[in-house]
Amino acid sequence: MEAVRRIDAVAAPLPRANVDTDQISPALYLQKPRSADFGSFLFRDVRHDAQGKPRPEFPLNHPARAGARILVAGRNFGCGSSREHAVWALYDGGFRAVIAPSFGDIFYGNALKNGLLPVRLSDEVVEALLAALEREPGAHMQVDLETQTVTAPDDTETTFDIDPFARHCLLEGLDEIGYTLSQIDRVAAFERSRAFSLP
Repeated sequence: MEAVRRIDAVAAPLPRANVDTDQISPALYLQKPRSADFGSFLFRDVRHDAQGKPRPEFPLNHPARAGARILVAGRNFGCGSSREHAVWALYDGGFRAVIAPSFGDIFYGNALKNGLLPVRLSDEVVEALLAALEREPGAHMQVDLETQTVTAPDDTETTFDIDPFARHCLLEGLDEIGYTLSQIDRVAAFERSRAFSLP
């Protein structure tokens, strides 16, 4: 898993609440293997019209936002079904952080386990970020996991909270298996001591 430390990149606004996982990664693509490029399915049904042409009014289709790595969205982002594919679609689509006032619980957990940083900020801060990104398509922002800060296009800084263990794993680029393997010497020592104490 790619380590997440400081993301300094174009940010894209998605000023919508209750964006569910079916919008992020439509059900049609759930049978694809993880090796597929889920980025090509990202917001497929809402980003394109019935003929498959990009909708110019959809925020991510603005040319100045090409290559965006930070997404700023409304409340309850990633609600709905528990599909991990929604996180894969965002990750494969180039995003490394999503900022919103709140997230679907399962989506939030899936994001942390797949190298996508979900950042909870207040409604007021998110509304200000969305307004700034709407005014200036292609604006840059920074999300710094080491300092736990978000820097707006106008250089305003806001701190955010994150679980210390999740933070450690993201900073080190470790998924759950990787973390377990990083502790293999301690696991082996425990197993040896257990063999003596409980023969």
